[in-house]
Amino acid sequence: MGEAAVMREIDPRYPVGKFKRLEKVTPHLRMAAIATLAELPGKLREAVEGLDRVQLETPYREGGWTVRQLVHHIADSHMNAFLRVRLALTEDWPTITPYDEKAWALLHDSAAPVAWSVALIENLHARWVMLLESLTEDQWARGMKHPVNGPMTVELATQMYAWHSRHHVAHITRLREIEGW
Repeated sequence: MGEAAVMREIDPRYPVGKFKRLEKVTPHLRMAAIATLAELPGKLREAVEGLDRVQLETPYREGGWTVRQLVHHIADSHMNAFLRVRLALTEDWPTITPYDEKAWALLHDSAAPVAWSVALIENLHARWVMLLESLTEDQWARGMKHPVNGPMTVELATQMYAWHSRHHVAHITRLREIEGW
């Protein structure tokens, strides 16, 4: 089977596969998740480097967000996640507030240059990684209650956002491969 056939077989919604909740997170998996969060800003910057206005306005899949919306979504999502982790570390299983990701992607500031969100993500992830590297075992087990998704520990949130980082960068890099950009 050729490379083009393999590219077509990948579900464009989940180019790295769906998130799988791990039964047990080892110290190695925890370090790998933190490393993924640390690497996201550079990988994202590289993924959008050299894209012009038309390319940034291209949806990563039929019916999907544009590359520009995707980059801003990552910033929105990861800002929320960082704040939720901080709440979980300072409050006793707080109930967090969900937000309408699709509505946020349509707000006027989603037309901003992608460099703004990439820079925001660089600084946000520097702080997030610094915080995660300092946690004790007890802190990894602290958590929050999501009204839709249920309870989530700091450990699970870290694994999920490491996946989220790979997931959305793959949307962009896969689009670039398909389009030959």
